[in-house]
Amino acid sequence: MKAVRDLLALSLICATSAVLAKLPPPSEEAKAKAAEAATKAAHAGKVEAFKLCKAMDKVAAGYYADAKKSGRETKAPVATPACADPGPFVAAPAAAKK
Repeated sequence: MKAVRDLLALSLICATSAVLAKLPPPSEEAKAKAAEAATKAAHAGKVEAFKLCKAMDKVAAGYYADAKKSGRETKAPVATPACADPGPFVAAPAAAKK
């Protein structure tokens, strides 16, 4: 019985040490890929915000045009900043290798 308990304790210690092992630091290539992925994600967010802005402008214009056609009184539209087109994604140039 004592042998089984000792074996169980040893296997538990081995499993715990495997879980607590540290991963090696990422390589420069992995860091660069992660940075590029973050940049792409940020750009995609800007593109989505631009598309949303254009859609909201289109809906508002349609609403005011419909209201004018039917003769309804509306408040003056609220001035909002123009939609800023982020342009196409441009990857940062790779750093020169030493």
